[in-house]
Amino acid sequence: MQSLTTAEFLIRLGTGVGCGALIGIERQWRARMAGLRTNALVATGATLFVLYSVAAGDTSSPTRVASYVVSGIGFLGGGVILRDRGGVRGLNTAATLWCSAAVGVLAASGRLQLAFLGTLAVLAVHLVLRPAGRMLDRAPAAGSDPDSSSRVIVHLRCSRRNETHIRALLLQALTAAGLTPAGLRATREGEDIASLRATVTVEGEAGKALEPVVTRLSLEPGVLDLHWHMEEEPHSDGAIA
Repeated sequence: MQSLTTAEFLIRLGTGVGCGALIGIERQWRARMAGLRTNALVATGATLFVLYSVAAGDTSSPTRVASYVVSGIGFLGGGVILRDRGGVRGLNTAATLWCSAAVGVLAASGRLQLAFLGTLAVLAVHLVLRPAGRMLDRAPAAGSDPDSSSRVIVHLRCSRRNETHIRALLLQALTAAGLTPAGLRATREGEDIASLRATVTVEGEAGKALEPVVTRLSLEPGVLDLHWHMEEEPHSDGAIA
């Protein structure tokens, strides 16, 4: 059996890393928990494990190693699935990591075109089916008002040195969630603390619309406090990070 050359190794590894990075770029742009680096690393790890078995020259090893990669990604995906207020979040992130590992396995096995096609399929699911899912979520239930909307105020406190980064991240997260801020105010609380206040109009259930925003911002170490409330009900607090 012909051994794996260095050039072939680099081509397959580069393809795996690139495909994982493409998936991660879309996730990073959407301000999700697993972004560019995470998806690229998952694809890189899957590619390297399978490449090792290919380089070892055992024709049956790549298939076995691929099955172990699937099991390992299952444990990794389980770590990003969280229970929140009686619901579950992180399933989409876990599934995306699983797909990144799959395209890495395809790249390592030499099926470069299939790896690229798999990557395009994953991106299509996120880009095309996401608006379709929103339309289904917004479909009015029996007895509900489909045109109901509410104004929500998002409050955030962060360290002064991270204010610029956190403010940009807040706007990015709101935009990724389909929310356009009607106003944004920044104030100072002493020498070390900055306070941000954004007002947005939410169609439908506010908690569901703001969940990705709260999830993304709560991961930032510079965020000291994060909560939201309805403008007409200033004492009804939402999620706190």
